[in-house]
Amino acid sequence: MALKPEVKLLLEQLEQSGTSPTHELSPEEARNGIAIEELAGERVEIESVVNRALDTNVGEVPVRIYTPVKSEEALPVFVYYHGGGWVIGNLDSVDIPCRQIASESQCVVVSVDYRLAPENKFPAAIDDSYAVIEWLIDHEKELNIDASRIAVGGDSAGGNIAAVVSLKARDLDVNNIIQQVLVYPVTDYNLKTSSYLDYADGYFLTKDTMQWFWNHYLNSDSDGESPYVSPLKATNLKDLPPALVITAEYDPLRDEGEAYAKKLQEANIPVQLKRYDGVIHGFFWMAGLLEEGADAIKLVSSTLSKAFENTTKDSLI
Repeated sequence: MALKPEVKLLLEQLEQSGTSPTHELSPEEARNGIAIEELAGERVEIESVVNRALDTNVGEVPVRIYTPVKSEEALPVFVYYHGGGWVIGNLDSVDIPCRQIASESQCVVVSVDYRLAPENKFPAAIDDSYAVIEWLIDHEKELNIDASRIAVGGDSAGGNIAAVVSLKARDLDVNNIIQQVLVYPVTDYNLKTSSYLDYADGYFLTKDTMQWFWNHYLNSDSDGESPYVSPLKATNLKDLPPALVITAEYDPLRDEGEAYAKKLQEANIPVQLKRYDGVIHGFFWMAGLLEEGADAIKLVSSTLSKAFENTTKDSLI
């Protein structure tokens, strides 16, 4: 399918803006770049949005907690990890999608402000992200959440983190995670797939930028062999939570996301794979511009609702 006209116009505007490519910037400069939330659409009002610092076993981890409604019953929880190549991105960049998901799926959303590279290289982001899961399990009454119904998700590098957190929980025999949502996830330290070759430049996320992200995130190339960096390299994907995997047609990460979905299926994990044609990496937080972004958020919300409805309090722990 051809690029959507709205996407083509956006790419032309970005090119004409004269903004330096991300890979030519310092991390600090890149963090002060495009205000992506301007493309996210309208902010949904919900019961409460609270910033907290959770006192975890790896130190304080900032989070933003979205509660959709007052409820006497404990609500399920969706832990969300923002994208940005482990180097950029923050809680504000995914605020609008998190509000929408909390409202549509009637769950508490916990958005995690994990430590960023290069100041904090692998495994800092993973340590923070998994520590939040442990904290939620230990403090479910405090937040009025049902810690037997935890879903994890994220976009891009956040999708990588969600996949890795699911692996780590499985490895540690923690079975509270009942669903993973992987939105155009990074799954492999490998920049040689067909989608990398076809969409290396000119489609928002570039190959050079991904290499820049990897260089900042990893301590060395050998880190890339770890399944906690490259879940596609994991030799055992059995007993993982069901997965929703979303990809974009014009995205360097498309092939590795779809390869991970296939590998999960081969391990008999229930997988729903949805590719959105005509769009680029990042479309998930462009719901104010692209109907595909709005549709993807609805798909995530409906998937979470079904997963939470199909899980009872006593079925996991």
